[in-house]
Amino acid sequence: MTTPLFDTVLFGGDWNPEQWPEDTWEHDIEMLEDAHINEATINVFSWALLQRDEHTYDFTTLDKIVNLLVKHHFNIVLATGTAALPAWLVRTHPEVIRTTFNSQRRVFGGRHNFCPNSTVFRTMSTALAGKIAERYAGTPGLVAWHIGNEYGGGGGLCYCDHCAAAFRTWLRAKYGTIDALNYAWCANFWSHTILDWDDIMPPVELGDGLGSDWDLKKGVISGLMMDYRRFQSESQLACYKGERDAVRAHDTATPITTNLMGTFKDIYYFAWGREMDVVSWDNYPGMGMPASRVGLNHDLMRGVGGGKPFMLMEQTPNQQNWFPYCKVKRPGEVAALSWQAVAHGADTVQFFQMRQSIGGCERFHGAVIAHDGTEQSRVFRETAALGAALERVAPQIMGSTVRARVAVMFDWDSYWSLEGCVGPTAGFSYPEEVHRFYRAFNKRGIAVDVIESTTPADQLAQYAIVVAPALMVIKPGVADAVESYVRGGGRFITGYMSAVHDEHDLVIPGGYPGPLRALAGVWAEEIDAIAPGETIPVEFCGDAKCDALRQASGEIVASIMHLEGARALAIYGGDEFYAGTPAVSVHAVGDGECYYVGTPLDEAGMDAFAEPIIAAAGLTTHDLPDGVEFAERTSDDGRTFTFVMNLTDREQRVVVPELAGHNDLLSGSVLSSELTFAPYQIVIVER
Repeated sequence: MTTPLFDTVLFGGDWNPEQWPEDTWEHDIEMLEDAHINEATINVFSWALLQRDEHTYDFTTLDKIVNLLVKHHFNIVLATGTAALPAWLVRTHPEVIRTTFNSQRRVFGGRHNFCPNSTVFRTMSTALAGKIAERYAGTPGLVAWHIGNEYGGGGGLCYCDHCAAAFRTWLRAKYGTIDALNYAWCANFWSHTILDWDDIMPPVELGDGLGSDWDLKKGVISGLMMDYRRFQSESQLACYKGERDAVRAHDTATPITTNLMGTFKDIYYFAWGREMDVVSWDNYPGMGMPASRVGLNHDLMRGVGGGKPFMLMEQTPNQQNWFPYCKVKRPGEVAALSWQAVAHGADTVQFFQMRQSIGGCERFHGAVIAHDGTEQSRVFRETAALGAALERVAPQIMGSTVRARVAVMFDWDSYWSLEGCVGPTAGFSYPEEVHRFYRAFNKRGIAVDVIESTTPADQLAQYAIVVAPALMVIKPGVADAVESYVRGGGRFITGYMSAVHDEHDLVIPGGYPGPLRALAGVWAEEIDAIAPGETIPVEFCGDAKCDALRQASGEIVASIMHLEGARALAIYGGDEFYAGTPAVSVHAVGDGECYYVGTPLDEAGMDAFAEPIIAAAGLTTHDLPDGVEFAERTSDDGRTFTFVMNLTDREQRVVVPELAGHNDLLSGSVLSSELTFAPYQIVIVER
C-alpha cells in the first residue's frame, strides 16, 4: 500500500487563538480533544502580530500557541502568516498593495491584497517565512507547512506599474521579438501594432480590458488578456515558491502546501500542483450545488496533485458566511461531505474554523466551538461523532488511491478563452460545461480522473474514454496525442467550442474544429447562439436512420455541422433552417472512435449519448438515485474500499450488489444489496 503522507488522519483545521484572551486557549484545546480533533492549523493571518516593522520580529504569542499545542500532543499545520498585509507595511511601502482593474491603488484592508510583483512584498514575505521555519522546524507534531492562503482569492489581478514592467519582461522572454508578439496577438487589429516594448499595457478597464467592477472579463486583444492571466498566475506561483524555498532552507523533510480552491479561475492549478508536496484545497459548495459538482472539484484537485491523496484543508462545520442567505448545514450533512472528500481521495478532514469569531466579517461562519462556547451544540456533537468515526475507519483507507478508466480534461487556457471570448455567446461557464460531461459518468458510479489537456498519448492509453469538453484552446502536440490515443483503440469525446483557438488565442484557419477536424470527421461550419431560457430539440438516431427515437434538447450554442466521414448519432429537430442536420456524431479512426457533440445537451441528452459509449467500453455502472454517489479507493495490496453515499436530505432506496454480505465499517452492520439510506447516510465496506 502507498505510504500515507501522515501517521494519522488529520482531523481539525484553522484555530485563531490570537483573537481571544489567552486564558481561554487551553479550554478550547480541551474541548477540541473531546471532539476527537487532533490537528490545528495556525498562524494563517498573523503577520501584524509577528512583525511590527521591517526589522523587528516578535514571536511571543506564537511561541505560546505552539507550546500549548505541543503540550496537548496536537498535530500542527503551521502557516507563514503572509496571507494579508499588515497596516505598517502598506503605510511604509504603499506599492506592496494591489492596483485594481480600474487603475485604482487599493488602501490597507481586506486580504489577498498584495501585489505579486512587488519586490518589497517578496523580500518581506520570504524573510518572514524563513524566520518562522528557522524557529519552529523540528517542533514536535509539526506535520505540514502552509504557505500563504488561497492565493489569488478575492483580490483580483494586480495592474500596477510594477506588474506592467514585469509583464513586459515576461513577454520579452516568451516571444523574443516584437514581430513575434505582434503576430501572436494579431496586433494589427484596431491599430494595436506594437513598435516598442514600453508601449505594452496590462488589459485595464481604461485600455483593452473589457470587464465589470474590478474584474477582467474579456479583452479587445484576446492574446493580451490570455498572456496577462498566465503572467499573473506565474507571478503568484513565484511568491509561493519564494516562501516555500525559504522554509526548505531550514526544514528539508516536512511537507509543504498551500490551499487551492477547486475550479478557481485566476490560477493555473496544474502548474502549482507540480510545485507542491501535497495538494490541499478548501471545499465550500455553493447553495444548491449538486453532489456531482462537488465530486468534480475533488477529482480536479486530486488530478492537480498527480492522482495522489490530497488534503481537505478547509470546509465549514456549519454555515458559510458569504452567501446572501446562510443556511445551516442539515444534521449529518457535514459528515457526508467529509466522507465524500475521503471517497474521492482526501487523507485529511479539516475545517475553518475551530472557534467562532465574535468580530469581523466571518463571525457568522460556522465553527466547531460556536458562540455558546459549550459542547452541547448540535454542531459540536456531530463533529465529535465524525471524529470518532474517522479515528476508527479512516486509517486503513489512508494512502489508497482512486483508479479510474475515464478521464475528463480540464484546461485553464480554455477556461479563460471560452469565458473571455467576445462572441458567439456570453452564456458559457467553463466549469459547468466540464461538469455537464462529468456528471454523465459520476451518476453511474464511474470513477473519473480529471487531467491536463497536454497529457501525453501513453498516459491517455490507460483510459477507456477520454473527454475534452469545450477545449477551446488546443496546444501544440495535443491533437497528435489524441489521434494516437484514438487510433490505438481509445474513445475520445469532444464537441462545441473545441479546437477553435491556438495557444495564442488566435482562430485556427481551415474550419472548426481545427486540427481535430479530420479526427472528428465533421466540419462545424457555423455556431448558432441560443438565447437564455431557449433550447433546440435534439433527436437521437437508430442504427438505420434518425427517427426521433429519443428526445433531448440543446442549449447555449448549436454547431451547424457537415459530416466528413463521421456518422450522425443525433440530429437537430424543430424549425430552424438546420433542422435535420447532425447534432452529435461518431467517427471510426483506426481501432478507436471520436465523438463530436455539437450542442450542450440536457441531462436526458447526455444520458442518451453516454450510455452506449459506456456499454461499449465495458465499464461497470450502477443505477443510482439522484444525489447518491458510488466511489472506490484501492490500496496497492488489492483491498478496495467501496463508498455509497446519500448526499441528499431525503431518504433514498439504493441497489448496490457489491455491498451484499459485507460489514459496514461505520455502523458495523451486515449489509444487503438493497438498502434504504437515511438522509446523508454513508456506507463504507472493505472488499
